[in-house]
Amino acid sequence: MLTLVIGNKNLSSWSLRPWLVLKHFDLAFEEVKLPLDTPEFHRDIVKYSPTRRVPLLIDGELKIWDSLAIAEYLNEKVQGRAWPADAATRALARAVSAEMHSGFAALRTNWSMKAVGTATVPLPAQGVADVVRVQELWHDCRSQFAQRGPWLFGEYSIADAMYAPVALRFRHYGATFSSPIAQAYQQQLVQDPHMQEWIAEAQVEVNTHFGT
Repeated sequence: MLTLVIGNKNLSSWSLRPWLVLKHFDLAFEEVKLPLDTPEFHRDIVKYSPTRRVPLLIDGELKIWDSLAIAEYLNEKVQGRAWPADAATRALARAVSAEMHSGFAALRTNWSMKAVGTATVPLPAQGVADVVRVQELWHDCRSQFAQRGPWLFGEYSIADAMYAPVALRFRHYGATFSSPIAQAYQQQLVQDPHMQEWIAEAQVEVNTHFGT
């Protein structure tokens, strides 16, 4: 049995990504949730993660940290189905995912993920540029691969999981869209049944003062 160690569902964008991959590809797993930025987190995380961060995937004696590394490992578990099947599209999906993994610092810093609620927080110029770039990516990918299905590259892939927290950021902070195609994809991410499950559990956290 796989075990995924995560943070609060209202707050932990990096935890959401491998959680969605596990859900979308029907991989059974147990979930261990630790409340971020609490004495309990600092006490308990050392039992699991050598980096003292979440997420962490445990598979027997193996421990894997970092969302993208976990997703790549899960891709092997499902015989490569978590990336697009053809090499060219797969390379593009990996490039788009890597850009999310390493970039958009101003967006991520100023618009921290909140799965529930709304807020108004102005972005600096680089944050605005990040929003524009994300929406350009979504528009271009969806325009190119719309005939294959409703996700970024047609069928659901790791790339969709990588951008799922951004969809929640855009919703929480009221991002404006210049592209109806990008806006439709943002709604596709938010309305995904697995995402709705995550959001519902995040709301429970907030109601019990766990995920604030």
